[in-house]
Amino acid sequence: MSLIFVYGTLKRGGSNHHHLEGQRFVATARTRPAYYLYELEGYPGLVPAGDGGGRSIAGEIWDVDVACLARLDLLEGIAENVYIRAPIPLLPPHDQTPVFGYLYQRSVANRRELGESWPA
Repeated sequence: MSLIFVYGTLKRGGSNHHHLEGQRFVATARTRPAYYLYELEGYPGLVPAGDGGGRSIAGEIWDVDVACLARLDLLEGIAENVYIRAPIPLLPPHDQTPVFGYLYQRSVANRRELGESWPA
């Protein structure tokens, strides 16, 4: 099993949440304040701040099996380098929990920054 941090359409109530069917919800959580969230085309993209700034992004932790992780990698376009799956540092009480999430890899030029949650 793997712990995944989701922050957009995969969250409960989101349009892609069905991809997490049969998996275990762990908790709501927030990232360390080191990211920006951008509006893409009906979904958000999480991007490392890289400037020493950033926001604490709200999301959910899910415990997913290997088959689900493979489906999520496909959905997120890992092979096409749309997103990468990377460690996501979280705020307490989850700061000691190894969690991965999907980081957007393409340009966010001229994209609207969303603040700390999606939908904004």
